[in-house]
Amino acid sequence: MRYEFRVTGDVSRLLSEAFPELETEPVSRQTLFFGTITDEAHLYGLLARFQDLGLRVEEMRRLPE
Repeated sequence: MRYEFRVTGDVSRLLSEAFPELETEPVSRQTLFFGTITDEAHLYGLLARFQDLGLRVEEMRRLPE
């Protein structure tokens, strides 16, 4: 399953390196993280990592395969 996460603000390179399994793309006042999520545990682990690093996920959506 592929997912996209929209995070508030411009995320630094250092913080984005905390998500090696995801690609990043800056957009207007947000940063997109996207990539393949292996299972539900991986998804919840990513959400917890965003939260632990103080990143606010504005939107999360599953992408078409």
